[in-house]
Amino acid sequence: MELDQAVEKILMDITNNEEGSVSIIECILNGKTFDSEIAEETEIKLNKVRKILYKFHEAGVASYKRTKDPETNWFIYSWKFDKEKVSDIISKKHQRNTEDIEKSIKYEEENMFFACRTNGHRYKFEKASEFNFVCPDCNETLEYQDNASRIVELLKEKADSKFDK
Repeated sequence: MELDQAVEKILMDITNNEEGSVSIIECILNGKTFDSEIAEETEIKLNKVRKILYKFHEAGVASYKRTKDPETNWFIYSWKFDKEKVSDIISKKHQRNTEDIEKSIKYEEENMFFACRTNGHRYKFEKASEFNFVCPDCNETLEYQDNASRIVELLKEKADSKFDK
């Protein structure tokens, strides 16, 4: 079973791009639930598999059931991937992103900006007027910057993000 890109990105974020993260979850989804089976299937060292599985567990996207092996009397762990939790994480991330875009749109709409052509620094009207419309870094004249195109970009980004969900 293949995971979609949004799920893969979340898994990689959880493990800080740890190599093998996605293949470990794919193993679980394909019926390999014991860490030793996963290590064998993915050819990843058992300790690394366990480390990744514990990161998933801490994030709440994986759970385990602990049982005792009757032959060795050692505990063995059977792992399960929680697709619902990943969906929740993706939804929350999407919601935060949408809120950030909306804040940026509001900020752009409520302010007038002046920018330095030399270094690209951008100042709100109030700050630019404090500097007498002269860049404090290079003494170049600050010029009015029409941010309509920036607002359009943000609105497009917001619309596109609705389709990414």
